[in-house]
Amino acid sequence: WAVGAPFAAMIFRSRAEAMLQFAIFIVVFVMGILAELEFTSPWPRVPEKASRYMLAGNMSVFLVYIMLNVLHFRYQRDAAQNALNREHQLLKQEQDRSESLLLNILPAPIAQKLKENPGLIAEGFDRVCVIFADIANFTPLASRLQPEQLVAVLNGIFSSFDEICDAHGLEKIKTLGDAYMAAAGLPEPVSDPESRCAAAALEMQRVLSEGLIEDAADLEIRIGIHSGPVVAGVIGKKKFIYDLWGDAVNVASRMESHGVVGRIHTSESVAQRLQQSYAIEAREPMVIKGKGTMQTYFLNYRLSN
Repeated sequence: WAVGAPFAAMIFRSRAEAMLQFAIFIVVFVMGILAELEFTSPWPRVPEKASRYMLAGNMSVFLVYIMLNVLHFRYQRDAAQNALNREHQLLKQEQDRSESLLLNILPAPIAQKLKENPGLIAEGFDRVCVIFADIANFTPLASRLQPEQLVAVLNGIFSSFDEICDAHGLEKIKTLGDAYMAAAGLPEPVSDPESRCAAAALEMQRVLSEGLIEDAADLEIRIGIHSGPVVAGVIGKKKFIYDLWGDAVNVASRMESHGVVGRIHTSESVAQRLQQSYAIEAREPMVIKGKGTMQTYFLNYRLSN
């Protein structure tokens, strides 16, 4: 029975205490053997049959004792493993949630780069088409609606725009009040960024012209498109964003601000790439702030095959 003490100590106490009790057991066991060899017991020996019964009983109870300790150890180990698995599951859920939030902020390739190397991320692209969409008549509508209704209208419009961008391979960049900015040709270059933006712009226009959003019947949209080289990168440490810089961004913004409500206004470079597939209407040359006189165009509709 003495040998059970170190095993119990190993399960219920500490390793150091178990080793101490095991050492004591070895000493006592050796001393007992030596004493039995050295001294003769003055008492009569237990009958052989009774001795066997006692041995069998002791061994049975001892084995049950050992088994109960092992079962308890197994139960404790399984409980600890289950608790660890639950913690891992919770951690994975938090990681998945963080990943989902990160992908809502950044393009997937940029998010992966940021996780692998959390430093400065900046890339140059030779040909990116940028689209700006501004909601006209929004200020009067905002004065009539309750805050919840106002946010619901914007959310409905911009959520539709998000779906349109996903369908045509555009990357949403940001929203600025009642304006929406997206681009085609990044973070992975494509061969037809202008065509993608044109198709998306026509669908955005349809969302408002056909009254697909509740409470947005009085709203119209003004869209500007331009393509050219840009620099893209992640800025900020808190509430960081993936943003674009360059002359192409500025010109696209000017196309929107110098455009006409309900129309899609493009630069000449975009019009030249779209003229085989879309109905393009030339405007009178106009002076664009920071660019001088420019020839611009309206994009009307896609030509049928």
